[in-house]
Amino acid sequence: MASEAAIAGQREPTEKEIRLVIGASSAGTVFEWYDFFIYGTLAGLIGAAFFPAGNETLQILLVWAGFAIGFGFRPLGAILFGYLGDQLGRKYTFIATVTLMGIATAGVGFIPSAQSIGLWAPAIVILLRILQGLALGGEYGGAAIYVAEHAPTEKRGFFTSFIQASVVGGFVLSIAVVLSCRFLIPEEEFNAWGWRVPFLLSIILLVISLWMRLKLNESPVFQAMKAEGQTSKNPFVESFTYPGNKKRIFVVLFGVTGVLTTIWYTAFFSGMSFLRGPMNVDALTVELILFFSGMISMIFYLMVGKWSDKVGRKKPIIVGALAALLLLFPAFWGLGHFANPGLAQAAEANPVRVEGNQCSTDPFAELFSREQSDCGKILETLTSAGVAYDITDSNILKLSAGENEIAVDPKWLVDGGARSTGVREALGNYGYDFSKQQLGVGSILGIVAILLILGVLSALTYGSVAALLSEMFPPKIRYSSMSIPYHIGAGYLGGFLPLIAGYIVARSGDIYAGLWYTWVVVAFGVIVAWWGIPDDPEASLNEAP
Repeated sequence: MASEAAIAGQREPTEKEIRLVIGASSAGTVFEWYDFFIYGTLAGLIGAAFFPAGNETLQILLVWAGFAIGFGFRPLGAILFGYLGDQLGRKYTFIATVTLMGIATAGVGFIPSAQSIGLWAPAIVILLRILQGLALGGEYGGAAIYVAEHAPTEKRGFFTSFIQASVVGGFVLSIAVVLSCRFLIPEEEFNAWGWRVPFLLSIILLVISLWMRLKLNESPVFQAMKAEGQTSKNPFVESFTYPGNKKRIFVVLFGVTGVLTTIWYTAFFSGMSFLRGPMNVDALTVELILFFSGMISMIFYLMVGKWSDKVGRKKPIIVGALAALLLLFPAFWGLGHFANPGLAQAAEANPVRVEGNQCSTDPFAELFSREQSDCGKILETLTSAGVAYDITDSNILKLSAGENEIAVDPKWLVDGGARSTGVREALGNYGYDFSKQQLGVGSILGIVAILLILGVLSALTYGSVAALLSEMFPPKIRYSSMSIPYHIGAGYLGGFLPLIAGYIVARSGDIYAGLWYTWVVVAFGVIVAWWGIPDDPEASLNEAP
């Protein structure tokens, strides 16, 4: 079947041109997502440099808040660049987005630490995250549409799946660069200043990306629309007034993006945070595991995209979402088993119990100058250490492991560092291992296998999405119509996932409780997807709403 270019009356692109289109679009997407993900990959060091705080939980929550802010501005970027993409063309719009992203990312590498310039440091970081969010809001739609509008219908799922795989590629590249820097720069120096190098490398990636994208021609579909005077006068308004589009936007927001983005960030970012944090796995080991798991996972996206050309776009999404509901909790229980089995064994042999009044945590107490209760301070320390606990109301503060009472040193209640060290040392006497875990081959293979399962779930719900979204909306408002719901979903449902999940864990003390956020979003999304994703998206455009 012909491509949209041929349908629009333009010459069918040659295989060489298609390869250039896919290569340049995918490479630019890899570089742009690298820029965005390097922040998450280096979350711990960024927290120490720009978001110093009195306790570990608050510091990581502040880092994830900065991460979420970038995502929060993605919908605004989708509106702005979607408008430009539908008005001025696909090519120059996503050249603008990659330029903005590269400049904003490199800027993070130049910011002095909070120790040097105080609150200006986090303020500038947040400003640059906002610029990154704006850029990313315009990038995905442009790259996906550009490839889709060149691809023949029978291969559109496969060709556009390279864009989906490129998102994982950006994550893998961010880890690869960090690993390279760790090997080349001594650990002490890397922690002090070397972590800035991956941000500065964005300048080189920006030059490469611009060189590749400037070689491209404008989308033939857009050229045809412009020549015939059929471009939209106001694509933002028309996205909500075009017949049937309100339903399509709702379905894309909750039934497509809500599902794919929460599974994706749970698989990769929550997996990384879980292994590094409560499981105490060495950072280098985690990065190596995620690098190889991510590299292999990229293949799954291409396989699903190709599969969708045969079975349709809807089936893989439904299968992946239902499987995620069944496997999400078992997968993370498995990660805990392989990464640090001693924690679970110690918890079973000597369960921790905390007694006291006002026994609840307030993760943001220090930030808003609120007084954390003494019991809350103990709970916060246990949560950051990955220790499960039970609570009993009492007028006297007590901490115990099994039948063994642990004396609460008064210093613990006024000094967060002393509390963290003291609680860990005390629990260490009862089997709790808080040392950096050096994993054996069997444990590493077990973790990789689980991450690959999560990668398959992500690929099923993500691999065919670029083709699906391109097919669901009419060409003249396609950039805006697909970008707005996609980036609202990805920006808020997905981008805020680390922050929300982290807050749930901090409040509950259960290191697995944050997964309920993903589970609920996916459960609602699969209902919407089953109801709303058309079996033939392009044919549904011609049906009466």
